[in-house]
Amino acid sequence: MKYKCLVFDHDDTVVNSTATIHHPCFQLYLDARFPGRSCSLEHYFLKNFNPGFLEMCREEYGMDDEAIRDETAFWLAFVESHIPTAYPGIREIMERQRAAGGLIAVVSHSHEKNILRDYAANGLPAPDAVYGWARPIEERKPNPFPLEDIMRRFSLAPEELLVIDDLKPGYDMARAAGVPFAAVGWANDIPEIADFMRRNCSLYFKTVPELDAFLR
Repeated sequence: MKYKCLVFDHDDTVVNSTATIHHPCFQLYLDARFPGRSCSLEHYFLKNFNPGFLEMCREEYGMDDEAIRDETAFWLAFVESHIPTAYPGIREIMERQRAAGGLIAVVSHSHEKNILRDYAANGLPAPDAVYGWARPIEERKPNPFPLEDIMRRFSLAPEELLVIDDLKPGYDMARAAGVPFAAVGWANDIPEIADFMRRNCSLYFKTVPELDAFLR
């Protein structure tokens, strides 16, 4: 066990959800509320990478707080009936971590109840800690609070954690907390995202088996 706690992002790190659920849902929302507007999957990935989904909604679609609440309600209703599939090999990584006595945490912009549902539906070990979207904004990534809280709760040093994430908010969070970061790129093939991660992250894994081999 290289790290006492593996801190997983959820969407596009553990489960294949943007391409199959979140992006189609956003396009349906645009069709209903902003007829004639569209958002490609690549653009959706890029804007979630940087500056973030909420910033995209405000800057590109002119959504105010009321519209964002409306979009969030639309998304939550859609997610309730759509369960993403875990990437092959993720379950084995988590099971090995748990069998070795290690911890599994989740820091995500999805809601905790949906994360736990997805873990159960995919036969993944129940996480020891979950930090989701329902938390106050100052307790969500890229704020370092989730990692600092994990370290307090489980008496861990920064080097005993590894953040595993596909997007910049996770990188920013880990850097702010002084925690090792592993960038993963199996959800998309967008050069701008891969180039940033390769340049700035000492660990980059394009496939789940690459991550699996590193953690053994």
